[in-house]
Amino acid sequence: MEQLYSISEVARAYGVSVPTLRYYEECGLIQPTARRGRVRQYDRAALEQLAYAQLWHHDGMMPLADTAAIMNSEHAPERHALITAQHDAMQERIDRLARAAAMLRHMLQCPADHPLSCPVTGAYIRACVDATLAGEEPPELTFPDTPAQHSDT
Repeated sequence: MEQLYSISEVARAYGVSVPTLRYYEECGLIQPTARRGRVRQYDRAALEQLAYAQLWHHDGMMPLADTAAIMNSEHAPERHALITAQHDAMQERIDRLARAAAMLRHMLQCPADHPLSCPVTGAYIRACVDATLAGEEPPELTFPDTPAQHSDT
């Protein structure tokens, strides 16, 4: 007979709470194998299903709804479309984070006493105001690699 693990044992082993496992059940990510009284029990196959859900949700950083959609997809093209959409959204977030990190690096290294007096940030801020008043999109924000690349410093 295959060993069964209680919901509290599984929660402890996987680093999640018991309510989280119950929620995963509601989302259709996992199903208990059996019940002993009111206690849910899981076999190895259920634990593999949980690990598979965590692959998508934790490691792939996918929302639970997308995780469930992928886990329930029966055909590779459907799964690939979901993964592609998630990958594209993630790449967009990575690009935004990279721009934010560049801005913060610049601000930490900028020799100007105030951002408006910095030739880089001041020009960007003025261009944003001009674009907004003209009903246009603001320009793309780019920063030099080092403060030495300022045009007047």
